[in-house]
Amino acid sequence: MGPFALLVATPVFGMALQLHAAALVMPATTPRVLTSVVALTADAELGVDTEASTDNEPEAADPEALYVEQMRSREDLAGVHRVLGISTWGFMLATVAGGFVQYYNQYGFFADQASSPCVKGTAIFGQGQCSGVPWLHAIGAGITTLLYASTFTLSLLMPDPDNLAEGPGEFASTLRLHKLLRWIHFGGMIAQAVLGVLVANSQALGLDRANDYGTLQTLATVHMATGLVTFGALTWAGALMAF
Repeated sequence: MGPFALLVATPVFGMALQLHAAALVMPATTPRVLTSVVALTADAELGVDTEASTDNEPEAADPEALYVEQMRSREDLAGVHRVLGISTWGFMLATVAGGFVQYYNQYGFFADQASSPCVKGTAIFGQGQCSGVPWLHAIGAGITTLLYASTFTLSLLMPDPDNLAEGPGEFASTLRLHKLLRWIHFGGMIAQAVLGVLVANSQALGLDRANDYGTLQTLATVHMATGLVTFGALTWAGALMAF
């Protein structure tokens, strides 16, 4: 479209475009430059502030500032994670010890029903441990589960901008093992919870010690063994970061 056509067409659309003097001396071989000059002139007539439009564009995040923020967040979470991890380990130790006493009282060391301490009257801490809800073990398991869930969640939320687990270094190898053990004791905690509910509610499932002693002993043995594996994995994972 030539200059004459523009001058005729623009009043129809309510705009009064004026060609810049520089546009009139541009060679015919530079249509792209001419178009830009006309567009800038139109913006000026319409009151469009091109500099303001550029300034209003969102600025890209500063990578260095983002890195510093992530490292500071990691440091803060690492301190809380360490305290919760030690607390989880302590309560798990007490829970495993309580579970071992309960297992021994009811089933001995792979003993038959007649030879179990509860039947013989030699239960640790008295015959009261042979019936009812083992409250100390149950409360310890509940507290341990809450602490563990908090510790595990923090481990997932902790940023790692340096990708510390990658690379051939000794620390990277240790951290990879720590993360692998995390999933082992996580699976153990899930299995422990399921088995614990089954053993504690055996009567609701139609199982009783008089008629289903062998089945309950098997469930309790798997529950105890899973607890030991879980505690071992958690201990190993914590020792890797502490020493």
